[in-house]
Amino acid sequence: MRLKLVPEGTSFDFFKLSKLWLGISALMMVVALVSFFMQGLNFGIDFRGGTTIRTEASESVDVGAYRDALALHELGDVSITEVFDPTFEDDQHVAMIRIQAQEDGEAITGGMVETLKQSLDAVAPGIKFVSVESVGPKVSGELIQTAVLAVALAIAAVLVYIWLRFEWQFALGAVAALVHDVVLTIGVFSELQIKFDLAIIAALLTIVGYSLNDTVVVFDRVRENLRRYKKKDLAEVLNISINETLSRTVMTSVTTLLALVSLYVLGGDVIRGFVFAMIWGVLVGTYSSVFVASTILLKLGVKRDWSKQANTTGNQFSNIDA
Repeated sequence: MRLKLVPEGTSFDFFKLSKLWLGISALMMVVALVSFFMQGLNFGIDFRGGTTIRTEASESVDVGAYRDALALHELGDVSITEVFDPTFEDDQHVAMIRIQAQEDGEAITGGMVETLKQSLDAVAPGIKFVSVESVGPKVSGELIQTAVLAVALAIAAVLVYIWLRFEWQFALGAVAALVHDVVLTIGVFSELQIKFDLAIIAALLTIVGYSLNDTVVVFDRVRENLRRYKKKDLAEVLNISINETLSRTVMTSVTTLLALVSLYVLGGDVIRGFVFAMIWGVLVGTYSSVFVASTILLKLGVKRDWSKQANTTGNQFSNIDA
């Protein structure tokens, strides 16, 4: 007996409310951009410069006492956050201390780290500095530029790849979906002020790859059906293609989300930001593959060329259920 998340022979009309879907997407992108330009991102130490110290103690974290102990050293902006995780032991109390880059433009020195440890040991005996990460502002600025360049180059490479494999209309549809996914992901991090660091850039690139794979499977089936149904209009062919690949799309997304949700709950706070970005990316990536990329393709139209043999590589498993 096989698990079926989508019944066989579905005939949903995905373009009946196409203007509504595009309107919702456009509104969400506007909200994301407004949030980004109004309040920006909550950059982590990777992009701001400074020092992050992860502490561990057997006593409960007293944020006020920690802050008073560190205030004596006049280090400027210091953020102290208690970390909660279901995997921690009863006597395992963890805090994250973030210290801004100092006036000389550098992170705090190793000697200062030891001094801070001694100060905190007075309020939390036996406290341990599990990890200390320091990034200078020059390096952080270079990381921002490199991160933006990496995402831009990934999307540009997708544009060229889809253009060569299909037609320019397919390429614009795929890139529109990818830009949609990236903008909404950055937007949700801006709106919720979740820490944005290098791990999130890795998640963005992963989201680009995931969404592209989903879109290519649909587009492969569209190209095949354009040759099979020569007298049907483009909207009907697109609906047939999306319905035929719907089972594969839903099953892939659900199984991926099961793994990601497990990691989010049990994986610990270190990877939680990355996993959250992936969960959001899978959701919006699945949505954009069905409603954004295909709708853009429908609006642009596509020239039918039946002189070539259909290439079914990549979609032979699109109807398989687990």
